[in-house]
Parts: sequence; structure tokens; C-alpha cells
Amino acid sequence: MEFFLKSFLTLFVVMDPVGLVPIFLALAGDKPPERQLRIARKAVLVAGGILGVFFFFGRGLLGYLGISLEALRVAGGILLFRIATEMVFAQHERETQEEKDEALSRADISVFPLAIPLLVGPGALASVLVLGAEAQGVAWGGFVVLLTAALVLALAYLLMRFALSVRRVLGRTGVNVVTRVLGILLAALAVQFVADGVKALL
Repeated sequence: MEFFLKSFLTLFVVMDPVGLVPIFLALAGDKPPERQLRIARKAVLVAGGILGVFFFFGRGLLGYLGISLEALRVAGGILLFRIATEMVFAQHERETQEEKDEALSRADISVFPLAIPLLVGPGALASVLVLGAEAQGVAWGGFVVLLTAALVLALAYLLMRFALSVRRVLGRTGVNVVTRVLGILLAALAVQFVADGVKALL
């Protein structure tokens, strides 16, 4: 249960499905409800596929490149800490202004930018690999990581599906408050990742 909670919390705060709501509304809020559902469903399926591929084959890629899991843990922790500081100060910079402009002009926004990089960015990929490494010492650990990833993606789909209702309930201020709280938790997890990685390297 402890590893389940750690895995779920890590992926939830990294992927930040609550913070995705205003971005989804900005990109797809003017489209018919049926089109919004198709966009949300495709984005979640693509993101899930990417996470699954990286979970199963990411370690092999690291081995081919000569990168240790400890080094990835440190790098992932630093990256997650940067994301956490952006979340705390409500500065979502997971995509550049040029990417935002391109997204607004694209007919299909489900793959880019929703699936990549908003749902599955470098932080999520690094987290999946780090959690996958830790899962080796836990019974059914790999299944737990995949299950928590699926749960977070399911929550992301539900939040996008009911995006208008979520925005009315929370408001922009409410979304920022939730994002900041998650950012603080993510910062603590990032520091722990770095500490564990440095300890293993030394």
C-alpha cells in the first residue's frame, strides 16, 4: 500500500490532471462536446501508450546509452523540482508560447500538446522509470506502477470530460490553489529522488 500511494502521488502531481483543465478549455473549449470527448479519449490513450512503452523498454534504452538508474534518479529529481517550482508559482511552462500558438491552429490537439508534453512530459517519463526501478523490490511492483498510471490517466480523462463543471466549481483561483499544494508535495518527492540517487552513486 505504501508503494501504491507513493507511485500514485508521484504520477498525479507530475501529470497534474487538475492543472490540465484550464489548458484543455483554452484549446478545445470552443469545440462541440462530442469532439471534446474524442480529443480527451485520444489524448489519454496516446499518453498511456507512451508511458507503457517507456516503462517496458526505457531501462533497455538507458543501458544502451550507458546511463545508470541512480543517475536517472538524480536527473529526474532535479527535473521534477523545476516542475514543482513552476506549479507552486502557478507558472505552467510545460510548453513554449510557440507550441501554444501551434496547438491553437491545429485541427487535432489530442496528441500535441495534450498527450505530449502536457500529460506525458520528461518528468512523467523519468518518474515511470524511477518507480519501475523501485518496483523490483516490491511484490507486484510493476503492476502497481502501471495501475497507478492508468488511474491518473482515467482521472485526467474525467476532468477533461467535465472540464466546464470543474472550472465552475473550483474557479481559476481554486485550480491554482490545488496546483500549488501538489507542487509542494512534488518538490518534497523530487528532493527525496535526488537524495536516494546521490546516496546510491556514492
